[in-house]
Amino acid sequence: MILDEMLEKMALYGQREAMITDGESLSYESILEQYRLWTAILRDLGIRSGEVVMLEGDYSPAASGALLALLANGNVAIPLSPQAGHKREQFMSIAQANKYIAVTGTGYRMADRGPVEHPELLKDFLSAGGTGFILFTSGTTGVPKAILHDLSRFIGRYRSPRPALRTISFLLFDHIGGINTWFHTLFNGGTIICPSGRMPEEICALIERHRVELLPASPSFLNLLLMTGADQAYDLSSLKMITYGTEVMSDSTLERLHDRFPQVELRQTYGLSEMGILRAKSVHSGSAWLKIGGEGVETRIVNDVLHIRSQTAMIGYLNAPNPFDEEGWFNTQDVVLQDGEHIRIVGRKSEIINVGGRKVYPLEVEGVLLQMPEIRDVTVKGEANPLLGQVVTASVNVNVPLDARELKRRLTEFCRGKLEDFQIPVKVAVLEGELFSERYKKTR
Repeated sequence: MILDEMLEKMALYGQREAMITDGESLSYESILEQYRLWTAILRDLGIRSGEVVMLEGDYSPAASGALLALLANGNVAIPLSPQAGHKREQFMSIAQANKYIAVTGTGYRMADRGPVEHPELLKDFLSAGGTGFILFTSGTTGVPKAILHDLSRFIGRYRSPRPALRTISFLLFDHIGGINTWFHTLFNGGTIICPSGRMPEEICALIERHRVELLPASPSFLNLLLMTGADQAYDLSSLKMITYGTEVMSDSTLERLHDRFPQVELRQTYGLSEMGILRAKSVHSGSAWLKIGGEGVETRIVNDVLHIRSQTAMIGYLNAPNPFDEEGWFNTQDVVLQDGEHIRIVGRKSEIINVGGRKVYPLEVEGVLLQMPEIRDVTVKGEANPLLGQVVTASVNVNVPLDARELKRRLTEFCRGKLEDFQIPVKVAVLEGELFSERYKKTR
C-alpha cells in the first residue's frame, strides 16, 4: 500500500524536523510515535476497518498521527478544522459517519453515532475495501457536496521526490490545499510550521521566527497582507516562494505583491476539491498565465470553460449526481482565456455578470477598484435588473471614513477611461466586516 511507502520514508527521515507547533520542534520520529499511539487508541476504541470517522483537529502531531492511523486502519476519514465546527453535524449526516473523534490540546474525545446507512457510492467503495477521505465543498450557499477520494489514487502523485521547503500550513486541515501541503511535506521530508492564528501579523511573525521558505495562501489574504503592511515590521528574507490559489488573483494585487517581494517567486497553483492540486507552471513569476498538466492530467477548453480529465480525480459525490461525462471529463466551471498552451482563469461561470448581453468579469472590475487609495478590499457581483438582466454592484472596505454616496461618486470618476460604462458598479455598499470567509476566500 502506498501509505506504507510514506511511513517508511518518514522513518528514514528520523530526527529531521517535521513540524513546529506552539513554538515546539518535533521530529519525524515524534510524528510516528503519535501514529503508533493512535493505532493503539483506535484499537481500544473498537474502531474497525471500513468505518467512516470524522476527525476534528488542526495541524498538530496528534492530529497527524490520528489521520495516519485511520488511513492505515482502512477507514474513510473526514478531516474537519475547528473553524468549520458549526458544520459538524451537517457533514456527519451527509456522509453518515460511524464515529467522531476530536483531537484537543489535552487529549481527545470520541462519540459513536450508532448504526448508520451510508450513501450508495460510499457503501460500494467500502464494500470493495476502499480507504480514503471525504472533503466538502466550501460554497456559502446551498448544501455542501461531499467529495469521496480514494487514498491510493490521491497520494500517488507524491511518489516522485520533489523539494519540500519549510512551509506554513496556512490552508486549513480540511481544505484540499491544506491536505496537499500535509502529504507533500511529510512525504518529502520538509517542515510544517503550524500557525495558531492566520492574521497577517501572526503569519509574518512565524516566517521571521522559523525562517519559513514557502507561504501558500489565498489572494484575499495576500491583499490583506499588502493593505496592512504587516510584512514591513518583520524580516521575511527567508521566503523563497509564495503560492496562491483557491480563487482568482487580480492583476493589481499580483503587481503590488511582485513589487513588495521582488526576490520571491510567485507561483499560481490550480486545484479543485474534486480533482486535487494539479501541477501548474506560470509563464513567469508575477504572471497570471499558466499551463496546467502533469502526468495523468489532460485539459481542454469548451466554450471558454476549462475541462479536466485526471487519474487523481475523486471517486464522486456522495450527495450529488455524477459530474463526469462518458469519457471522464470534469467541467470545472472556470472561465478562461487561452494563448497557445497557456490559460488565464478569469472567474467562475456562475459569477460572470451579464449586463444586457455583455459579459462583465468581477475580477477585472475588482482589479481596477483596488487601485483606488480609498479602497482596502472589494467584492464585485451581479444583481438582478428588470431591464438589463443584471447590473454590477460592489461591496467595499474603505481605508478612510466615507459614506456610500461619496464613495460612489469617486469610484465612478476613477473608473472612467479604465472600464466600460456597463462595467462600472451602479451600487456601492460600504461594509465594516471582512469580505472573505474563515478560509480567506472571497464571499460573493
